[in-house]
Amino acid sequence: MQIYLDCIACFVRQALDAARLATDDEQIHEKVVREVLRLAADLDMSQSPPAIGQQIHRLIRELVGDDDPYRELKQRYNRLALRICDELKEGVRTSENPLETAVRLAIAGNIIDLGVKTSIKESEIEEIINDSLTADFDNRQIEEFRNVVNRAEKMLYLADNAGEVVFDRLLIEQLPAEKITLVVKGKPVINDATMEDAEFTGLTEIVKVIDNGSDAPGTILESCSQDFRNRFENADLIIAKGQGNYETLSDVNKDIFFVLKAKCPVIAKDLGCEVGEMILRRSQAYRNAVDFSSGGQIDARI
Repeated sequence: MQIYLDCIACFVRQALDAARLATDDEQIHEKVVREVLRLAADLDMSQSPPAIGQQIHRLIRELVGDDDPYRELKQRYNRLALRICDELKEGVRTSENPLETAVRLAIAGNIIDLGVKTSIKESEIEEIINDSLTADFDNRQIEEFRNVVNRAEKMLYLADNAGEVVFDRLLIEQLPAEKITLVVKGKPVINDATMEDAEFTGLTEIVKVIDNGSDAPGTILESCSQDFRNRFENADLIIAKGQGNYETLSDVNKDIFFVLKAKCPVIAKDLGCEVGEMILRRSQAYRNAVDFSSGGQIDARI
């Protein structure tokens, strides 16, 4: 997905938020904003938003002298999510459709996105959880997802944010974990999950976890390690959490299920949905490629 003009204001707002998290020095705040505006002036609009986000957050970390300005917030949301999800496990286990319930909760966890909003109250998270469990949802997507997962032998689960990964654990526990490799970021960027977060939340105890070698707030393949790219190429199925992964992988011809909450008007427009809508959707780029090569409709069982 390419950059839209509306993304530029978001870049500036996010940069200022991150600078204020890292330091109280207003001179640094001003310098960050000026540098981001200078970067925006020569923007290549054909790039994905996370490609610019990667440059912006590298700049911020350099200017404020902090390699992880969101560290304390990530730890706070990890702890909060662990407490909340302890209460949700029984609901998943006793659900008439545990996979659907776990998918709904994994999408609810996508609200913990500090690139969109730097402070999220526990009451907001609880409200989103309650809404996610009752909102209309296309069961055909769940069944297609179930069928594809059951046939896949090698799966990559691309994590998004700290805190959110605890909700991902509820979903991973409903999948064949022995066939899944969870992927976190190689270096800190915004509140994206790293290996530290996977270890803290216990995910390393239930599934193999690797990092992608990158500090992009999404999955920019050319920015990732060769090991990750090899795994991506050889995977039968990619489960991609969050807006950043959608922005960077929506045009990639690979069997991908995007799992996210559409929190931004630009993303919602690209997806053809309403802001706030829960999304579990198979890659349209993959569908188009299969339809073109086979001359027919994609089979959800393959």
